Amino acid sequence: MEILHLCLSPGHSFFGHHGEEPADFPMREVAEIECVAAHGIRGDRFFDHRDEYKGQITFFAEEVYAALCTALKIHDRPASVLRRNVVTRGVDLAAYIGEEWEVQGVRFQGMEECRPCFWMNQAFGQGAEDFLRGRGGLRARILTNGRLQLGSAAFSRIHSSLPVLPTA
Repeated sequence: MEILHLCLSPGHSFFGHHGEEPADFPMREVAEIECVAAHGIRGDRFFDHRDEYKGQITFFAEEVYAALCTALKIHDRPASVLRRNVVTRGVDLAAYIGEEWEVQGVRFQGMEECRPCFWMNQAFGQGAEDFLRGRGGLRARILTNGRLQLGSAAFSRIHSSLPVLPTA
């Protein structure tokens, strides 16, 4: 697995702005983020958003971004406009819903799909919301403190909450 992009935003451009114009808080790419257990990413808009928040950190697959660009014939927008914190390559993020895993010494719990909202069409292009339905990324809770950096990283499963099927 590889971490290609790490992004933060100090404020909400779309979240909480339904029926209004979006605010102007662009995502900022950084080389490293500080993950704080149960709180989120230091410096990000969702840091200390609320107790037990399911989206303390969000992950998104570069493979889905590339397919989105191809499908909509849009190649002039960076993955950061989708407002996910960590853009990865080489891992099936949906497989980690309900799982605990570790990356670069930081433990996470996959909570749910990071569902696309109607703002995706404005932020990326017409059709983005529909295209991303079912593949919008992964929302997770941060279980231990640590830092994520750009580059290759092992994505190690720690605990599965999925039922184990009996073998024949």
